[in-house]
Amino acid sequence: MEPRNFDGDADRPRSAGATQTGRVLVIGPYLRVRAGSADVQSVTHALRDTEARLDEAAGLARAIDLVIADAIVAPVSQIRPATYIGKGKVEEIAGLIKTLEVELVVMDCALSPIQQRNLEKEWHAKVLDRTGLIVEIFGRRAKTREGSLQVELAHLNYQRSRLVRSWTHLERQRGGFGFMGGPGETQIEADRRLIQERISKLESELKKVQATRRLHRAGRQRVPYRVVALVGYTNAGKSTLFNRLTRADVQAADMLFATLDPTLRALNLPHGGKAMLSDTVGFISNLPTQLVAAFRATLEEVLEADVILHVRDISHEDAEAQQSDVDAVLRQLGINPDDSGRIIEVWNKIDRFDPEQREELLNIAARRPEDHPAMLVSAVSGEGVDALLAAIEQRLAAKRTTLDLSIDAADGAGISWLHRNAEVLSKELHDGRFDMTVRVDETKRDIVVNRFDAVPHLPA
Repeated sequence: MEPRNFDGDADRPRSAGATQTGRVLVIGPYLRVRAGSADVQSVTHALRDTEARLDEAAGLARAIDLVIADAIVAPVSQIRPATYIGKGKVEEIAGLIKTLEVELVVMDCALSPIQQRNLEKEWHAKVLDRTGLIVEIFGRRAKTREGSLQVELAHLNYQRSRLVRSWTHLERQRGGFGFMGGPGETQIEADRRLIQERISKLESELKKVQATRRLHRAGRQRVPYRVVALVGYTNAGKSTLFNRLTRADVQAADMLFATLDPTLRALNLPHGGKAMLSDTVGFISNLPTQLVAAFRATLEEVLEADVILHVRDISHEDAEAQQSDVDAVLRQLGINPDDSGRIIEVWNKIDRFDPEQREELLNIAARRPEDHPAMLVSAVSGEGVDALLAAIEQRLAAKRTTLDLSIDAADGAGISWLHRNAEVLSKELHDGRFDMTVRVDETKRDIVVNRFDAVPHLPA
């Protein structure tokens, strides 16, 4: 195999695990869950099938075209401060690495810098943990300016605690203070300073991008379009559903983190209304906190959304655990995953079930509380999409007030204001006046009532 530049971007400082690599060994060092354990992490992991977790880790490695030599589970009864796994297991894996001629080891856990360094010494191979691997994937996927800035910021925050001598080409060492000079900065001090300077610059640039995004959002808020956001575990089918709902052509692939940069498209609702649909980055278990922080600006589309569609791959064996992971990230963002007035659960990929299994799913969904419905859909075949659109429309309408009013046809400014700030449901000309039925957000209800003598709409 031709040597592959693992790092992705030649201009970026290299992460601790980035190297030219051929064959890769994926290791799942999963904690054995003790009976009656009250540890939250242990309980969460207990929801997951061990093989499914290992398959996901291997999928993450394949997402950046790494060649998997083998993938193994290494059960851990207690985390060792020096090497994470026990000494005997370290020696056993060292023999496997030599036999398989492995150049990179991916550990499906979060390693401390000391653990990573010690394992590299023992195994004579590069070691990359889950956080570093996800950062590398994000580096490959980012296409927009904002996405690139966010990835580099997360990359540097990760690298700051794993300093390697990779920054010396950027700036010479400075001399010490005082008349006689002195030894100057040590290499690690120079590296830390350069990284911190770059982080500060990136944060400043991201603030500018964030300000521009706020302006765009404010512009959308001046028109009657509401925002619907898609969230879900990576590879749950969000982008395929996005394409189905908006007739767009966003990349959709059977690959972890196929979509990274956010996308907005117009969504046509059943009765002629419109909304903006936002597709966001997929979530994953143990999503690094620095990535959540770095992508907070992007995820503001979710924070500002009127309706959130939580898309679930209901055919996945770890569907329940994936739901818990998504709920955890939503809570990190300050969103209550149990907010039934705002969140609609979408059970995707029902095309993978036979008729009997599908009937069972329908029965399960029917038994859910009315305020927590589940919409069964197939983004591939389109089954259930019409019902989902109707549910979105109903949820959006519940957040708005429908009013009737009569306005002089000569009042062009008033009519124009209504079209910009309200959803015009009907408009008929009678004796020089327009009789209109409009739907407005609660924030603009009093303005419409006071300015146009509007009254609540009474259904015919």
